Amino acid sequence: MYKNLAATLVAACVIAPSLAQTAATPATPSTAPLKAAFVYVTPVLDAGWTRQHENGRLEMQKALGAQVQSTAVANVPEGPDAERVIRDLAANGHQLIFTTSFGYMDPTLRVAKEFPQVKFENVTGYKLADNVATGNARNYEGRYLSGIAAGRMSKTGVAGFVAGFPIPEVLQGINAFTLGMRSVNPKAQVKVVWLNAWFDPPRERDAAMTLMDQGADVLSFQVATTAVMAAAQERGKMAIAFHSDMRKDGPDAQLLAVTHQWGGYYTQRAKAALEGRWKSADTWGGVKEGMVRVEAFGPKLPAAVRDEVLARQQQMAQGKLQPFAALQADVKDNQGQVRIPKGVQLTDTQLRQMDWLVDGVQGSVR
Repeated sequence: MYKNLAATLVAACVIAPSLAQTAATPATPSTAPLKAAFVYVTPVLDAGWTRQHENGRLEMQKALGAQVQSTAVANVPEGPDAERVIRDLAANGHQLIFTTSFGYMDPTLRVAKEFPQVKFENVTGYKLADNVATGNARNYEGRYLSGIAAGRMSKTGVAGFVAGFPIPEVLQGINAFTLGMRSVNPKAQVKVVWLNAWFDPPRERDAAMTLMDQGADVLSFQVATTAVMAAAQERGKMAIAFHSDMRKDGPDAQLLAVTHQWGGYYTQRAKAALEGRWKSADTWGGVKEGMVRVEAFGPKLPAAVRDEVLARQQQMAQGKLQPFAALQADVKDNQGQVRIPKGVQLTDTQLRQMDWLVDGVQGSVR
């Protein structure tokens, strides 16, 4: 998912027994641990995208104990640096490598061709190979739920969204957030500022300030730090935390957090490698699978709104609520073109190719 930073080693090893696996033969017991590695695109901060992946790594390590030895390398730029780091990890005996950014997809595939005995998992990518799997969280589901809270709480009817890059995952989030707002306030508007960067705290803050100056009293974002939350706190506005709980930086501003939960996924995939049943697969889990949820409700959010959001989350878990299903009327983009005809629900393929902004969004894809 994230792009453009510089590399440092952050974490840690625990030694233990594992099972070795090859593509051609079943796994056989070994006294060596499964060596798993994680590559992160930002530093490991107190909150945010990389923090959630690090929490997932630690949860996996705790669950599997002495069966796995895990290492993380943080702050790795997408591109040639990423390919070098991934190749070094494979060459140094790591049997399972998780690369946690969209821009790591092609470097991962190139290295995977050189090391067919190593298993790779690219988070947020979409290209598979015999030894490359992909995984992602349906963050747009949490975005829709957070939009309900924003729609209920906004006095101006205007929300702001600070975004990194206009890739489908981000467009899904902006559109779902807007649809969630408009489900309770049909006239709600969402203003978008693109940074073309994932990790730039000063510009994240500046974008937040600009949006608040333009009338936004609730902010959402898909960038790497808590700068937007801190800006909302400073100005007495409201914000939706993303990836993890950010009440430390916005104790009064935070309405709720849309969080990603990676521990179960990482544990399952490492366990599959240990037991000789790992296969390339495309995993896209959401509220139903426990990979996405809304939580960490702030003091400004009334109990009635919290309960409404949680009830909608339960409906989503039961398959009764789909953010991109046009139940009552056509869903149009902000240029007036019908994108989801009434009675139709977007397929996963269509979601992954999303290149438009829904009606209600003030901004463009660029």
